[in-house]
Amino acid sequence: MVGGGLEDPFADAIKGADDDVQDGLVHIRIQQRNGRKTLTTVQGLSAEYDLKKIVRACKKEFACNGTVIEHPEYGEVLQLQGDQRENICQWLTKSGLAKPDQLKVHGF
Repeated sequence: MVGGGLEDPFADAIKGADDDVQDGLVHIRIQQRNGRKTLTTVQGLSAEYDLKKIVRACKKEFACNGTVIEHPEYGEVLQLQGDQRENICQWLTKSGLAKPDQLKVHGF
C-alpha cells in the first residue's frame, strides 16, 4: 500500500475519457403481466441522470406509458409498458446514455 490511503490508484483510468457515459451494466428485463401484457424494466442507469426526463422521452419516442419506481433492492428502476427491449437498447446507445457493451437484455 503506497501512501497509506484507501484511494484507488486506477480510479481515474477506469473512468476513461468519456465521463458522460456511465459505468456498470444496464439491465433490461421483461416481466409478464396478465394475458399478453408485459412490462419492460431498465435497471442500472447512473444516479446522475434525471430518470423522470428519460421516462418522458421514452414515452414520447415509443408511444407507451412509463414510470420510475423505487425498488428495495435495485434502487430507482424505469418501467415501460409493453415489450420495449429492442427500442430501449437502440435509444440508450443513440442518445449516448450507455454503450452497447454495457446493455444486458434479459427475458424470453
